[in-house]
Amino acid sequence: MIVCVCMRVSERDIEREVRDGCVSFDALQAELGVGRVCGSCCDCARATFADALEVSAPARAGHRGECAEACEPMSIAA
Repeated sequence: MIVCVCMRVSERDIEREVRDGCVSFDALQAELGVGRVCGSCCDCARATFADALEVSAPARAGHRGECAEACEPMSIAA
């Protein structure tokens, strides 16, 4: 399904960005431009992004890549 008509962004595009490591909606907007033209897709885009994050959560559990500012620091249990 197309989420953002202005930028031709689909659910699959958003899901792919999440799989590739996108962890914030701001980063998604910067990458795909979703919600930056008319803004009418923002609710749907945010919901699609949140769903994609939830689905990919197990794969991201150990992720500590370029998103250092978005990731919580790892703690070591005693």
